[in-house]
Amino acid sequence: MQRLMRLHVFWGIRQSQSYHGFHPAPWYLYCRSLSGAGGLRWNDHNRPAEFNFASNVLDYWTQMEQEGKRGPNPALWWVDNQGDEVKWSFGEITDLSRCVANVLTQTCGLQQGDRLALILPRVPEWWLVAIGCIRAGIVFMPGTTQMKAKDILYRLQVSKAKGIVTTDTLAPEVDSVVSECPALKTKLLVSHHSRQGWLDFRSLIKSASTDHTCVKSKTLDPMAIFFTSGTTGLPKMVKHCHGLAWRSSLPSCRKLLQLNPSDVLWCFSDPGWILAVLGALFEPWTAGSTLFVHHLPQFDAKVIQQTLCKYPITQCLAAPAVYRMILQQISTSLRFPALEHCATGGEALLPEEQEEWRRRTGLLLYQVYGQSETGIACGTLRGMKIKPGSMGKSISPLDIQIIDDKGNILPINTEGNIGIRIKPTKPMGLFMCYEDNPGKTAEVECGDFYNTGDRATMDEDGYIWFLGRSDDIITASGYRIGPAEVENALAEHPAVAESAVVSSPDPIRREVVKAFIVLTPEFLSHDQDQLTQELQQHVKSVTAPYKYPRKVEFVPELPKTITGKIKRSELRKKEYGQM
Repeated sequence: MQRLMRLHVFWGIRQSQSYHGFHPAPWYLYCRSLSGAGGLRWNDHNRPAEFNFASNVLDYWTQMEQEGKRGPNPALWWVDNQGDEVKWSFGEITDLSRCVANVLTQTCGLQQGDRLALILPRVPEWWLVAIGCIRAGIVFMPGTTQMKAKDILYRLQVSKAKGIVTTDTLAPEVDSVVSECPALKTKLLVSHHSRQGWLDFRSLIKSASTDHTCVKSKTLDPMAIFFTSGTTGLPKMVKHCHGLAWRSSLPSCRKLLQLNPSDVLWCFSDPGWILAVLGALFEPWTAGSTLFVHHLPQFDAKVIQQTLCKYPITQCLAAPAVYRMILQQISTSLRFPALEHCATGGEALLPEEQEEWRRRTGLLLYQVYGQSETGIACGTLRGMKIKPGSMGKSISPLDIQIIDDKGNILPINTEGNIGIRIKPTKPMGLFMCYEDNPGKTAEVECGDFYNTGDRATMDEDGYIWFLGRSDDIITASGYRIGPAEVENALAEHPAVAESAVVSSPDPIRREVVKAFIVLTPEFLSHDQDQLTQELQQHVKSVTAPYKYPRKVEFVPELPKTITGKIKRSELRKKEYGQM
């Protein structure tokens, strides 16, 4: 990668002391800070009619910088393995994101409410596009760069996206399906090279104006769509409003990480998932903190260790698999000079793993829990007592209870569904609906609650103990994988007569994808080891590689119900030694 660190040359930023188009933040931003940190803060009971993260939060911190009321730390600090760096202030992000908003609306012709697929790795442009979309009222749809043509085609078609931003690695995949996406009008390429039929994002930004007036979005206007996996069928579109960003400013939510402007937060999440939007965008920048980003195309325990030692990172947020990888692959004592707080979410964490991290690093490991539908819903707040194995308590304004299948609240220490109260008033920041799927939206409404589909218990202190999923979603290294997606990919191979995909225990990733496969007659005599590798490569070639089955078992038949449905529960029990 070329020297992105040469910011002013590369982007051609026009330094502006007046910040054209700047509008003072509304009254409710000028509230007392959390612990005197200087950050923004709302009252937990506020429900503003209008909110826009770009104008109400980023532009506020730009003003604080301009007035000398924020320290010299950058807002974004990006690095890669080649030693390249980008350091942007809030003022620079404000200017650049206004340029993006102008490119999207003027050059590309996108309008408020239009949808744009955002499929980029951990590069600075991801943040600029996300903020630019928020400024222009364009609904952005993050996606992982591990997707293949089939995944991209589905997302573009079902969302009727009018634009896409991606890299030259994925551009050929997009071009192979674009003829089947009549709604797609504009394609933006983030690359050092040009490509026929694509607009050069970097050149357009360099020549765009920084003069842009942010839309006056209502708090309940659509802001983003995330694609979530299901056990049957294809991924659903989870639609969120601007309230998802607003919730990060509530005092109760700020207590989770207790970030302040002097903090440097490293969130490891893939940019395709909601945790990146929360942990690598809304949370740190609401607090005026520095967001640290490592390009990190592949997780490498040694690179992570070296980075934590080299840079003044004070907090990190990562899936348990990241901490597990560090513990298993690095045998020496782990001491990180600046690191003060570690949080984890995305999958279950064993108590012994928490203890091992504490013993090796001297740091506690705090759990959080959430979904694409909920954002961060509960957690162990920084400084709160940790109960090893627990996900902590619900975070206001969400009211979490353990409920039965009819929405009745269950007694303490009784297994049930994790429910979030939505009546009489739906809490701000909970997903709006499954877009274009009212049936699925209605299915998860259970009495006065949204039924998450996850099973848990709650103790007498309100701590929540995760037990498993009532559906068949597989969570591997923080990625949520629907069995149907893998089974559909396997079905395209001539060797597969039938398959069933379930989770299987793994020492590093906690659980991985395993496929039980019934072979077609002509493949019964094939070498099974060779066939396993061939099927794994096939899945990688037709869908996102993280979905491929790391384990494969060939079976003569699959267990089924009397109606012919596959009994995945029996296969899971077999994997986890419960039969």
